[in-house]
Amino acid sequence: MNGTIKVKHLAKTFKKGNVKAVKDVSFEVNEGEFFAFLGPNGAGKSTVVQILTTLINPTGGEAFVAGCNVSKEPGKVRRHIGVALQETGVDPDLTGREMIELQAQIFGYPKQKAKERADELLKIVQLEESSVRRIGNYSGGMRRRLDLALTLVHEPKILFLDEPTTGLDPSNRKAIWKELERLNKENGTTVFLTTQYLEEADSLADRISIINDGLIVATGTPKELKAQIGNDLISLTFTKQEDVTRAKGALESELDMADLIVQEGHLNIYVNDGNKQLLQIVRVLDQHDLKIETTNLSSPTLDDIFLKITNEPIKEGSDSNG
Repeated sequence: MNGTIKVKHLAKTFKKGNVKAVKDVSFEVNEGEFFAFLGPNGAGKSTVVQILTTLINPTGGEAFVAGCNVSKEPGKVRRHIGVALQETGVDPDLTGREMIELQAQIFGYPKQKAKERADELLKIVQLEESSVRRIGNYSGGMRRRLDLALTLVHEPKILFLDEPTTGLDPSNRKAIWKELERLNKENGTTVFLTTQYLEEADSLADRISIINDGLIVATGTPKELKAQIGNDLISLTFTKQEDVTRAKGALESELDMADLIVQEGHLNIYVNDGNKQLLQIVRVLDQHDLKIETTNLSSPTLDDIFLKITNEPIKEGSDSNG
């Protein structure tokens, strides 16, 4: 068994509506790597995860998880992975402890060992004091932490997490981040995470792939991705939206600038040597009688990368077809 993931020209078309959710996706995840999968709603994130976790079959290409073909050896794949999807099936009438013990017994743990494993996991996800409460009375954050515990019962080599922290308050989100980081660094667990929180990917991931409209549009470390769009970000705000459009046209024409993104009320410009470029930008806009309200020079973030590559800002929330 190994902790690698290999995807080659993966495609998925849903017959209903002839929707091409995944068009031609290829990537590899190394053993012990923390890999983040980013994309807007409907980009294909969740569809890829469903294929890799054997819930649906691809219509093209192939994928290998833990060295096993997901289409031809689904049973073997399932023995090696832990999965926490956006929607999980738990019995609200069971307590958290009962749910974990039941999951452990399903994976072949004797009763006593199942109880011991439940003790370990309840401590890890900080649900010890709530272990005898019925799951139906758990808060959203508690359910997410229970979901994580359930995926860890059989000590999987590879962990698939589909937007596990969406909707959680900051303290619960950070608690789950800490545990995921520990599992990855201390246990060597390979983690495949889909998320719409760019801070999450930036903080946790060794590498990131961005998927948009069913295709991988960028892959690299957070540092490499930021370098792709320039070392500096100049953000200019204007009173009128028409001035934003005019400013973009003037800079493209006179300074031959290409990396400009228009948003409501402001213009983002990705450049190298921001201080030098800013002087030229201000000079050109002044010549065109365009008044800048505010100017900001900074280093680009993952949010900026996402905006530039997909032409839309990241949105919070989830989408079952994501």
